[in-house]
Amino acid sequence: MSELDAAAEIEMAPQKETTTAAKSFISGGFGGVAAVLVGHPFDLTKTRLQTAPAGTYTGAIDVVKKTLARDGLKGMYRGMGPPLVGVTPIFAISFWGYDLGKKIVYAATPNRSSPTLSTAELAFAGFFSAVPTTLVAGPAERIKVVLQVQGQGGGTNYKGPVDVVKGLYKEGGLKSIFRGTGATLARDGPGSAAYFVAYELAKKALTPVGQPTSDLNLGAIVVAGGTAGVAMWSIAIPPDVIKSRLQSAPSGTYTGFVDCIRKTIAKDGVKALWKGFGPAMARAFPANAATFVGVEASRNFMDKFM
Repeated sequence: MSELDAAAEIEMAPQKETTTAAKSFISGGFGGVAAVLVGHPFDLTKTRLQTAPAGTYTGAIDVVKKTLARDGLKGMYRGMGPPLVGVTPIFAISFWGYDLGKKIVYAATPNRSSPTLSTAELAFAGFFSAVPTTLVAGPAERIKVVLQVQGQGGGTNYKGPVDVVKGLYKEGGLKSIFRGTGATLARDGPGSAAYFVAYELAKKALTPVGQPTSDLNLGAIVVAGGTAGVAMWSIAIPPDVIKSRLQSAPSGTYTGFVDCIRKTIAKDGVKALWKGFGPAMARAFPANAATFVGVEASRNFMDKFM
């Protein structure tokens, strides 16, 4: 074999499906900011449907109408501060954790015949990404939910995220701030597994034969990212309902995750576990399409110039 043939074979050989930790972290942050800017009004609608007393709203459109009537357009962005501030580390950690999960798989299978990861291995990496992410996402979600449910009936109790943190800490210390963190992991573990698997499979399906997935055009990235979001939220709504109720309820309402499930079903039936499904699915495609456009665009930029 000539040196030219050997070089060509090396160049065409499959590469491990990982990137550097710094690039994963930074690109995830860019993706997260894009997701919040596009998806927050949908998220607020979902949260209000999930937490409001029965009969408060007739559906998602009713939430939007009443929110706009009461607070104007800015009301649809109530509670956006915590996710916007926290989203950079949350998404950055998520994409960093996903890449680390893939590296763990490679380390655990040194004699593998192919660097291409199986669906199960991608699912493991996706689930793993939720573990470190939850440490930041749990309290950020708690603060966001508290702000989002204000204005549904009574007056506003908190002026902003910092005021919420002070109030929650005074109420119950760090335990109050981290309330619902276990429920966040119950949502994001399986959800992240579905999220990253769907994205990887969609990317491969949309990639022309013989081309690397990194060469996907904007339209294909939008489709793959939107598909990932739909896959995640199709299974994440029930634990998300419980998380929202745990994090928005007055102290002492529930003793924990299981107690919240029992009381929710006893009061509102099993269908209550699917409240907010419409807004979540409406948000899933555009918000996550934006996420992966941000991730891929920033990663490609870093690959070229860093």
